[in-house]
Amino acid sequence: MTDPALVALSLLPVYLWRDVGARLRAGDPPALALARIVADRWPDDPQKGAALVAEATAALARGAARRLESLAWSDADYPLALAAIIDPPPVLWTRGSRDALQPPAIAIVGSRAASSYAVDVAERLAGDLAGRGLTVVSGLARGVDSAAHRGAVAAGGSTIAVLGCGADIVYPAEHAPLARSIEPRGLIISELIPGTPPLPQFFPQRNRIISGLSRAVVIVEAGERSGSLITARCALDQGRDVLAVPGNVLSGRNRGGHALLRDGARIVETADDILEELQGVGGLDRSVQPLPRPASADPLLAYLPAGETCDLDVIVERSGLTAARLLPRLFELEMQGVVARVGGGRFVRVDRPC
Repeated sequence: MTDPALVALSLLPVYLWRDVGARLRAGDPPALALARIVADRWPDDPQKGAALVAEATAALARGAARRLESLAWSDADYPLALAAIIDPPPVLWTRGSRDALQPPAIAIVGSRAASSYAVDVAERLAGDLAGRGLTVVSGLARGVDSAAHRGAVAAGGSTIAVLGCGADIVYPAEHAPLARSIEPRGLIISELIPGTPPLPQFFPQRNRIISGLSRAVVIVEAGERSGSLITARCALDQGRDVLAVPGNVLSGRNRGGHALLRDGARIVETADDILEELQGVGGLDRSVQPLPRPASADPLLAYLPAGETCDLDVIVERSGLTAARLLPRLFELEMQGVVARVGGGRFVRVDRPC
């Protein structure tokens, strides 16, 4: 059962999310983190905390009634990459298969009013990536997003749709069949409590989750004011790679994407371009995946003494590496079975007997 205090933390205003992340990473129990934030921000409202917990408790009951699962930041299944961002959602509401959270993920986003060229490219890239064992992340919006989800589903792979409304609501409504097709092998995700309507302010907020779940973000057609550029900025802030597909220079539809290319984003024409940019991340078709190097050869293990639980900040400090550099290596070690994630963004070394 998810702690109602964690859900209550997710109900705090957006300007407090970094404070929430900092307190959780510091080891504060959710109830204590909530009490401290409420006392600091609403000193004249002693009932504020209790009201938030009551709303959170009702949300948990509503989610259970609507067959949603809540995935707390402290759960071992919480996505490793997302836990490392500065403002991770305290709780994710999900429906579908959580297995989609296991492979490395690539985000594909772009224009809602996409050209037929952009739709075709997004669908092909997503199908190729999903066919090689990666998870495709997008936002279930019209245009490029929905094409990316369709491509992954058609390839028999997994895809994650991050919503700007409650996970029990499909927006736009015409994508309800697409959402149903995602669920058997993929996942519908939202940080917003069940029943939350698709209001405009929620869509920019969810973009940090799209990038946070992903090793890289691929922009397929974006205008100068496209919301996809917000996702690209989030990705850069989080240390993720940003790649872009070139488009027609005459139409003006991809000026935002071309601006990213001028600023140094990698040009993407095929899925191979994405995989070449992410060498060492893994996620290739498992039938041809190279054997991993022996885990004992990785010097990163020296910073994880046996039996000691360490959070990401501690490993960053000890190793001198950035979080963006550490996450792929920690993922590889986790896949090899010598590092385990124990919840709350913490890791422990798992030594096996000879």
